[in-house]
Amino acid sequence: MRLEAITWDRLVDLLAERLLDLGTADGAPWPRVALDGAPAARPGDLAERVAEALRVRGRPSLVIGTDGFLRPASVRLEYGHQDLESYYSGWYDTGALWREVFDPLGPGGSGRVLPDLRDPVTDRATRSPYVELPPGGVLLLHGPLLLHHWFPFDLTVHVLLSPGALRRRTPEAEHWTLPAFERYERETDPAGTADVLVRADDPRHPAWRG
Repeated sequence: MRLEAITWDRLVDLLAERLLDLGTADGAPWPRVALDGAPAARPGDLAERVAEALRVRGRPSLVIGTDGFLRPASVRLEYGHQDLESYYSGWYDTGALWREVFDPLGPGGSGRVLPDLRDPVTDRATRSPYVELPPGGVLLLHGPLLLHHWFPFDLTVHVLLSPGALRRRTPEAEHWTLPAFERYERETDPAGTADVLVRADDPRHPAWRG
């Protein structure tokens, strides 16, 4: 795997420039971008920085985290607090993401998106208002395990941590999730299939391929 050293500022600028010209595979007016990575890789931070870089370039965007679309605790924890199969396949409400995010941003969609559904801390409905993303606006969806759900992304970015870095940067109470990311690597190969790969083992010195 050949990667080039880069700074975060330069990486953000290059991604923003690429997104300025990004079209869609299905003709929808809204490009949809995945920023995929384990929580320890902090893909949401990259999404926010890219959104700001797009804003100063005059292109609107909407940052959405999959943590806002967790299933209710009664559903996702049905088989216990550390059930790997549930975490891998059932923690996130993919049906709601299709209904509230991807369908409105697909061909013939309204552009009217619900930014979140459930507070991950309180486990209560957020009751957030809908947001209008104008035609040409970019969806920046961030979260873990995104690339095995068949969402219609027009560009995918995977923020990679080596197994050692992932273990070091994941809180000990969440180490039970680590086998899910090993399975994700085996079954989905996000490092090999993503359009852009960012390696962030050393958060001060990323490297990339894009």
